[in-house]
Amino acid sequence: MFKKLAIIFVAVFGVLLAVPTIAPSLAPYFPSWIQPIPLGLDLKGGAQLLLEVDTDVMMQDKTAQLYEDARSALIDRDKGVIRFSNMRNNDGVVSFVVRDEADVSKAKSRLKSEFGDMVDVTTDGRTISLTYSEKAKEELVQDALSRSIEIVRRRIDALGTKEPSIQSQGGKYILVQLPGVDNPERIKELIGQTAKMTFHLVNEDITQEQLASGRAPKGTEFLPLMEAPDQLIPVYSRVEVSGESLKDSQADFDQNNMPVVTTVFDSGGARKFARLTTEHVNERFAIVLDDMVLSAPTIREPIPGGRGQISGGFTLQGAKDLAVLLRSGALPAPLQVIEERTVGAGLGADTIAAGKIASLFGMIFIMIFMIVCYRSFGVIASFVLVINLAMIIGISAFLGATLTLPGIAGIVLTLGMAVDANILPFERIRDEIRAGSTPLRAVEAGFHRSMKAVLDGNLTNLICSLVLFQFGAGPIRGFAVTLSVGVLTTLFTCVSLSKVIIDWYMNGKNKKIGYVRSK
Repeated sequence: MFKKLAIIFVAVFGVLLAVPTIAPSLAPYFPSWIQPIPLGLDLKGGAQLLLEVDTDVMMQDKTAQLYEDARSALIDRDKGVIRFSNMRNNDGVVSFVVRDEADVSKAKSRLKSEFGDMVDVTTDGRTISLTYSEKAKEELVQDALSRSIEIVRRRIDALGTKEPSIQSQGGKYILVQLPGVDNPERIKELIGQTAKMTFHLVNEDITQEQLASGRAPKGTEFLPLMEAPDQLIPVYSRVEVSGESLKDSQADFDQNNMPVVTTVFDSGGARKFARLTTEHVNERFAIVLDDMVLSAPTIREPIPGGRGQISGGFTLQGAKDLAVLLRSGALPAPLQVIEERTVGAGLGADTIAAGKIASLFGMIFIMIFMIVCYRSFGVIASFVLVINLAMIIGISAFLGATLTLPGIAGIVLTLGMAVDANILPFERIRDEIRAGSTPLRAVEAGFHRSMKAVLDGNLTNLICSLVLFQFGAGPIRGFAVTLSVGVLTTLFTCVSLSKVIIDWYMNGKNKKIGYVRSK
């Protein structure tokens, strides 16, 4: 008895999950965790962006880092300084000349130990060249792609955009679908910014004549001030604190009620920031975002604890956007929008209507077939089919799945396959009665003995749908989700629930089963 009540409870709960989708006007009366199933871009309309990860710029940055790492490895006092000259970074190749020929093998060995298989180290006399290996380049590109997808997702989620679809496409492309967004300009602006923030000391020895000439001495860069691009700030190239050490950032107001961005560093960044502000009191340091100076304040006193404040003439929205960028992290490579599409919702409305009609006619034809072939048991199977449809919609909504056009196709296909889970036991019941069993025994034996065939058929479908979900993308995944949910609900409704209803119908009596004909 408890098992039957549990089955009925699950069925009722599954139907209730579908009510906000089937009757949206009732959605406000349901708790927040029971909401209508969200519609995908092909049904709701919205914006679609195709982004390209600029791997060339990324490799330039990586090679610049390789230059600094190689230099540090060669002048490591603990391992012994190796004297070198003419160190260059040209077209992805870092090269230098070892002054003492006896140190060539030592330098090569140290660099191989430092970089491993990531870097190819070649020698030509006393000249040593470093380049990233092909394997390393592929790994760096794939890492940049996966990190970019995650960062784009965090930035879009922070804006409150519901149900975005963000996935890789090809070797270095990211497809972003934004249902319900008809003006993606602000989103493009946010996800297109690299948001690479660094802290540098300001070079106070630079004269106005040098600034006017635009020729920065070695180790110094002239960067524009964000709020006044014509004004150049001379900053040392060396990064004192990296934005990668940021743990949190929020928009706030200062003592003058002006919008600012507060920052919190992790333990490592806090130590570096404290040391920077302790050793350079009364000096200026620049906060640089994507090669532009946000502000260049003077350090009045040491700032321990890893908490800072960025001001730069922000509007409140500008401060919020910057906080989102810093909080989500810097992109490993710039993103370029190479394609933009706006999908109208009218097509989606027509598609939904067509999907409803297809589902309705499919169910009607299936019900007619079941009732004609199996009489009262066919009525039960038809009722269970309606419950199955409601549960597919409700559980998909509960799991946070997005309904797409392929998803509708998956639902219609599931309904077509679901009747097999009833036909097999019904036919087995017919065979049992013809073999001389009573109706009650025939029902028990029919469901029990057909169970293996029902499970085999549905589990193979489930395995196929899971494979499609794992290796597919976009529309294929939408189809796989509804198909997977449909297989599970079919097993529940057409086996467990159907058996409970038939037992209730039989009421412990050997009632005549109308669709069985004696030989």
